[in-house]
Amino acid sequence: MHGYATQFINFLAAVLLALSFAMLSQRRILSLIHLYTLQGVALVLANLILGFVTGDAHLYVSAGLTLVLKVGVIPWILYRLVRRLDVQTDVEPLINIPTTMLIGIVLVIIAFNVASPISQLATSVAHGTLGIALACVLLSFMAMITRAKAIPQVIGFLSMENGLFFAATAATNGMPMIVELGIGLDVLVGLLILGVFMFQIREQFDSLDIHHIEKLKDE
Repeated sequence: MHGYATQFINFLAAVLLALSFAMLSQRRILSLIHLYTLQGVALVLANLILGFVTGDAHLYVSAGLTLVLKVGVIPWILYRLVRRLDVQTDVEPLINIPTTMLIGIVLVIIAFNVASPISQLATSVAHGTLGIALACVLLSFMAMITRAKAIPQVIGFLSMENGLFFAATAATNGMPMIVELGIGLDVLVGLLILGVFMFQIREQFDSLDIHHIEKLKDE
């Protein structure tokens, strides 16, 4: 049973990595939200499998929390922001897509080399996926810094948090429940604040380009 569970978790890790690469090449904001939601679904499944294998009840609660926040509430807020701000497409990335993908491959290689000695010390059923989890974090960070618009950057940040969440799951069978609740609340509050911030940028400059942040700071 553990062997099948490990294989399925490895498959989910590969799905997360593929979704992270898809985010790097995606230009439509709605598609980015869809990809983020799929990441949430993969995290829910990973927590359910680990909960079944380890018998740890808190992993089921973690799966439920992830389902509510990352598959339900946060994507719904993002959809509302896109609709209210009337933003459907992203501008050209700061780096062209082929170069971005090549850099992404290099980041994956670095992540696997860094995580290799750490994963050997981990005791989780999913310890073999730690390298993929770290790669997802780096790819999401790159997706965040190579976009000029505010909403894609927020989605990149949220995706990076997904990678960190999966890394904690891969290394230690999940974080303590109080930590997960705290992080979930922080992410939700942060997203609401960023939403208000985006409306302020749009109202003053009729654009969501992050270069206007300096102008807001000066004012």
